[in-house]
Amino acid sequence: MTTSLTATRAIEFDQVEKNFGSLQVLKGISGYVNRGEVLAVIGSSGCGKSTLLRCLNRLETINGGRIEINGMDVSRPDFSHSQLRQLRAQVGMVFQQFNLFPHLSVMDNLTLAPQEVLKRPKRECVDRAHYYLEEVGLAEKADAYPDELSGGQKQRVAIARALCMEPQVMLFDEPTSALDPELVGEVLEVMQLLAENGMTMVVVTHEIQFARDVAHRVMFMDKGRVAEEGDARAVLTNPQSDRLKMFLRRMRQDQMQTVA
Repeated sequence: MTTSLTATRAIEFDQVEKNFGSLQVLKGISGYVNRGEVLAVIGSSGCGKSTLLRCLNRLETINGGRIEINGMDVSRPDFSHSQLRQLRAQVGMVFQQFNLFPHLSVMDNLTLAPQEVLKRPKRECVDRAHYYLEEVGLAEKADAYPDELSGGQKQRVAIARALCMEPQVMLFDEPTSALDPELVGEVLEVMQLLAENGMTMVVVTHEIQFARDVAHRVMFMDKGRVAEEGDARAVLTNPQSDRLKMFLRRMRQDQMQTVA
């Protein structure tokens, strides 16, 4: 690997290892995401995909390997607090559980971090919040509180909140897994719009159709390793490994049971 990203690379990770005590969760994971590209990361629960995402944003520190995001080596042991603030400003993350502040209105949830972290004027932050609420279809909810929203609305607010930081990269950790099935579509529509607008995205997901139709590439993880990766439509239409074939079969069965 070169010492810095190429002009087209937003994220690059090489031989990443992560341990929790004696348990090795990531066993030499390597990959990349080009600017404007969507990478879908799929795999069974416990395979390490969410841990990888948390390592990319340095919510977890790695035990081996290297991670670069927008030219920053975020895996350095001496990564400073100011560099971490810079990283968090450039990389937005949306979690399974919306993580909205329940005592703040939607508007205050969206404007808090830009004012406190980016030191932007309040008026500018409010204008940007209105813009992104409009983008996610929730312009009328600016004064509402999280407990007045549906799960799908909360997740769309969480996406708008991340966008208010004007990130260059968005990380999504199973953003629809906590939603009732009828609410999943409204969140995926927002994510598809982001992809169409050229946002660099890494999406950990069980939504296989979304991965096939929206992602440029897919990475299938199994037991802490990359078992198969490549063009999303090609890999998911014609999987090569037995493990991926079995995983996709099980996902189809689960979806049929959910519909039934």
